[in-house]
Amino acid sequence: MIAETLLNISFVSILGVKIANISRCDAIKLMEQLIQQEPGSTRTIFIVNAHTLNLAVENPEYRDVLNCANKVFPDGTGVRCAARLRGTILKNNLVGTDLIPEFLSATSNRDYRYFLLGADAATIARAAQVATERFPGWQLVGYHHGYFTTEETDSIIEQINSAQPHLLLVGMGNPKQECWLHAHQHRLQVPLGIGVGGLFDHWGSNLKRAPLWVRKLGCEWIQLLLQQPHKWGRYIIGNPKYIIRIIFSLN
Repeated sequence: MIAETLLNISFVSILGVKIANISRCDAIKLMEQLIQQEPGSTRTIFIVNAHTLNLAVENPEYRDVLNCANKVFPDGTGVRCAARLRGTILKNNLVGTDLIPEFLSATSNRDYRYFLLGADAATIARAAQVATERFPGWQLVGYHHGYFTTEETDSIIEQINSAQPHLLLVGMGNPKQECWLHAHQHRLQVPLGIGVGGLFDHWGSNLKRAPLWVRKLGCEWIQLLLQQPHKWGRYIIGNPKYIIRIIFSLN
């Protein structure tokens, strides 16, 4: 059972996605409690930002996948502003790039095991090395790139299950990572699976974090755009589209 104090988490619905209003501390407690649950289908946590919510509007099936997660966490200024317009002040901005390392550090030296899935072969190998060095209290029991075929899925799931991780971090981008976890959660023998987006690109040194003051202003997307100009549509077109959708959703 999840602790009683965490059963009463409030939620805010943004563009049809039910997002938890939870503090960083309670999010970390909840994540640990989920990996301590009895064996069964994999519990899932997804982290959504403006881009994710745009995709959810455009693909109702993906929106349903997000809403099937055990919890959906908020990431970014766009989500915070939309929640505020609905009368909800979000307790924390749970950016996965910060939250996952904080979780791994807070729960170290407890014999937990984890598996990394996503990115390309070179990046995931570098990310695995960095994670092993940064989080010695956790045991990395395996990793695999995210560019596998449908025919290879059974083998990947078998590899993950054989390693017996407590935590599976999946970084294959939206909506692929969430859909993959949702489709296979009843076959995965892992207590908790989390969609982590571009986390492995950061660990693998493909991306650099924006300075702290830029992050506090909610403008880290500019830094990402400068490093990934091929994703210009996500920000230059997607951000105005998101704002318009939020405004119309208030009516």
